[in-house]
Amino acid sequence: MNTNFFSNSLFWLLLITLPEMVFSQSANFTIQDVKFESQGVTLAGSILTPKKTFAAVVIVHGSDPVKREMEFAKRLAKEGIAVLTYDKRGVGESGGVYVGPSVGTNNIDTANLNLLSHDASAAVNTFQTHLKDKKIPIGLVGFSQAGWIIPITASKNPQIEFMVLFSCPTITTLEQLRFQFYTNGNNNFWENHTESDALEHIKDDPDRYQFVATDPKISLNTLLIPGLWLFGEKDIQIPVKLCIEQLNTFKVQGKPFEYTLFSTLGHNTASGNITAPVDISIQWIKQKALNTMKSKVSK
Repeated sequence: MNTNFFSNSLFWLLLITLPEMVFSQSANFTIQDVKFESQGVTLAGSILTPKKTFAAVVIVHGSDPVKREMEFAKRLAKEGIAVLTYDKRGVGESGGVYVGPSVGTNNIDTANLNLLSHDASAAVNTFQTHLKDKKIPIGLVGFSQAGWIIPITASKNPQIEFMVLFSCPTITTLEQLRFQFYTNGNNNFWENHTESDALEHIKDDPDRYQFVATDPKISLNTLLIPGLWLFGEKDIQIPVKLCIEQLNTFKVQGKPFEYTLFSTLGHNTASGNITAPVDISIQWIKQKALNTMKSKVSK
């Protein structure tokens, strides 16, 4: 009997049937599925732990019904950044109810944004218990709608030490809606309109929805942690130049906020074939984490 044949067959059968976590252990990181409680529901996610961890981040979703962001998380984990990414409330394996539609009052009203900020904060607290080195700085990385959620979360959870925001607004929810309705999904919008057109519309256009606006500047005013915003100049969902104006005001006040503007990109600064925004964010996270660790050691 050819024992080598049976051994090799068993080996390949195991490779086919073993879970992803085992495969990842042979690479640069491991994957562990986790569940945690937030506001009466159970949320499900995954923790990606590099062999050598420089920093840790929780990924905060945009407005869509999104499951855990595994591909983005793996990109970070390969660079030594531990990640907790979870299925959004009411999506995938997470409990609760996803509040939609993507554009409308119930998705970006204050109650829902606060609820989602509780979820992000619970994820941070859970992540902290899984990190072997408790001095590793934890930050938030998010997309679009996260521009309102992340500042709320960071202002209430002192464990959060930095934040990275891809295509995230620094204006109120109502101002963002006015702009988005004005562009109406037209990818050629900026070929036929000026910044002054957009600003005038945002200032004077009547609101289609009546609800209390969430203003991220209120929470940002309370924060002293470093923040990096990454914008695409051709964005038709948020008025980038107005958002940058707000950030420049904070910078003048001494806030450790930075931004990078990509002239050829739209709202897709964290997706697609363009890797520069993510590459820049990774290097920024590593530098801020290093500064934070040095500060902790010197105390």
